[in-house]
Amino acid sequence: MSHFAIAGLQLELNAGDNLQRIRTEIESAKMRFPWIDMFLLGELATYGAKLACAQTMPGEAENTYCAIAKDLGVWLVPGSLSENLDGKIYNTTPVINPQGEVVTRCRKMFPFLPYEKGVEAGTEFCVFDVPSVGRFGVSICYDMWVPETTRTLAWMGAEVILHPTMTGTIDRDVEISIARSNAVTNQCYFFDINVAGRLGNGRSVVVGPAGEVIYQAGENHELIPIEIDLNLVRRSRERGVLGLGQPLKSFRDSKVKFPPYIDGHENSDAMRAMGELGVPNSALEDY
Repeated sequence: MSHFAIAGLQLELNAGDNLQRIRTEIESAKMRFPWIDMFLLGELATYGAKLACAQTMPGEAENTYCAIAKDLGVWLVPGSLSENLDGKIYNTTPVINPQGEVVTRCRKMFPFLPYEKGVEAGTEFCVFDVPSVGRFGVSICYDMWVPETTRTLAWMGAEVILHPTMTGTIDRDVEISIARSNAVTNQCYFFDINVAGRLGNGRSVVVGPAGEVIYQAGENHELIPIEIDLNLVRRSRERGVLGLGQPLKSFRDSKVKFPPYIDGHENSDAMRAMGELGVPNSALEDY
């Protein structure tokens, strides 16, 4: 089976407890479109970004999502939650199968520093298999700005990247271009699902393996049910993007040894010259 239906839920949400609202939205969408196989929500959709809402996993929110997935018989990737693990806070996305089981958890590798303070960086790349369909990868928001994250997921066999995000800033146009770039350079589907309302500015985007925009949402509430065909990914990787460039094969076959990964980032004069990672000062403070 190469066809699989993923519904992005771009919800207009406020900071606070959105758990029951999300349950209602998922149940309503499944009733309206019973062919949906998986739901994907935006980053931190359940409670917003307040670290005080952090829970252990398993915990109340994750258990609720497990029950929803089992009741509806769907895969569920409910955005992300602030996770309290051994006294440290992570931005974590659980992946739940139709039996209501957590098959993996993705911890954001690149918190949005210097603004996402108090969040630890995850260190493990996250892929999982949907039986008889294909391999999926997960990354979270700012992770995609570091292209090595998506390339590594593709190297691990991911054919679809699930990417919950929470963006309400003026760089959303840039993020859409990054989503397209990640899709085409790794010849995969890329589902970049944002939140809306007080938590984000929407404009979620679903991109195909040739970098084509399959759908781009507006700024408000939207249900985005998309049936994908994994054979398109396999065909692209076999024959090239639009029958042309074959970036993954070129990367695989290259003899180039990339200096940043051999010598280390700390050994670059250019990297050191950029200074510390911090919030920029007002221009007036320079005078």
